[in-house]
Amino acid sequence: MLESKIVLDTCALLWLASRSGDLSPRALQEIEHAPIVFVSSISAWEISLKCARGQIALPMDAELWFNMAVEKHSLSLYPLDVSILCLANKLPFYHKDPADRFIIATAMKEKAAVVTGDDKFLKYDVSVIK
Repeated sequence: MLESKIVLDTCALLWLASRSGDLSPRALQEIEHAPIVFVSSISAWEISLKCARGQIALPMDAELWFNMAVEKHSLSLYPLDVSILCLANKLPFYHKDPADRFIIATAMKEKAAVVTGDDKFLKYDVSVIK
């Protein structure tokens, strides 16, 4: 079943942009055919943090890389607004990572599926595409 709205978690964005084989054929098909694919602005923070800690290396500054990835893949940037910030704290604490909690809250607010490799997302009331 093709989803009408999708939210990429940070790893899914990295996989999409790097064209690694970590995205499943189903996830790629869903991303290609969804009318709207969101990426949370928290992913920019998470990617820049991973760069600062030396956990990932990008060919350019993290901010520039993020903006280029969003544009190249025609993604819609979803801002962190008050409703997302508060909803993230109302969720059960199955997942302790605040960035992932914001992404889950975004998916819940938009009634969107999430592309992720993280099994903890399955514990929440969101559709997950692995």
